[in-house]
Amino acid sequence: MTHGDTHTTTAAPLLAARDLVKGYGRAEALRGVSLDLRPGEILAVTGASGSGKSTLLHCLAGIVRPDAGSVAYAGRRLEELPESRLSELRRTDFGVVFQFGQLIPELTALDNVALPLMLAGTARGEARARAGDWLERFGVRRQEELRPGEMSGGQGQRVALARALVTGPKAVFADEPTGALDSLSGEGVMTELVRTAHESGTAVLLVTHDAQVAAYADREVRLRDGAPAQEVTA
Repeated sequence: MTHGDTHTTTAAPLLAARDLVKGYGRAEALRGVSLDLRPGEILAVTGASGSGKSTLLHCLAGIVRPDAGSVAYAGRRLEELPESRLSELRRTDFGVVFQFGQLIPELTALDNVALPLMLAGTARGEARARAGDWLERFGVRRQEELRPGEMSGGQGQRVALARALVTGPKAVFADEPTGALDSLSGEGVMTELVRTAHESGTAVLLVTHDAQVAAYADREVRLRDGAPAQEVTA
């Protein structure tokens, strides 16, 4: 595993989850999960399919409300915030990368990445210029005028990562960020993601089943049946 800056182990948590419980019908996706995520830290959450990894990510990002337990971000409990405030956090402080990108099909790659900036009030020209820089960093600048349906899955996923990082978020939540990439492209994306996190102090939560992706993290929490089974620190 890579080593982050030493401050990641001593800084106050950016996100603190305590005793999270979440069920869907009779199935318990999370059974009392607690963890901290610190500024600049890359934390991998691993486990078999159905172990609760994606549900945990959704709870931490404020997309899903837990049935019990709490998630605190910068001292505020997410479950106490209205949906409008949670949506605002996901536009400004949080960057989310879903497993299949979820880009807006009608927009070009450039406008998909620029959209979060424009929603936050950035002028279109400046937003598109910053978006282009991020597409360059992830190796998809040549695809900037393509729409999602005209790109490969791997290209789309790199555009989604650029969109998640363009606002300079405090935390990035990435669900299988390299799932659509070949191994060489995945290495490039993870190297850029790690560099960005350590340079900017962005916290990154990775959900992955890939041991090679988890190896980029400073710390790994393995889930089994909705509960932490093991923690590995670099």
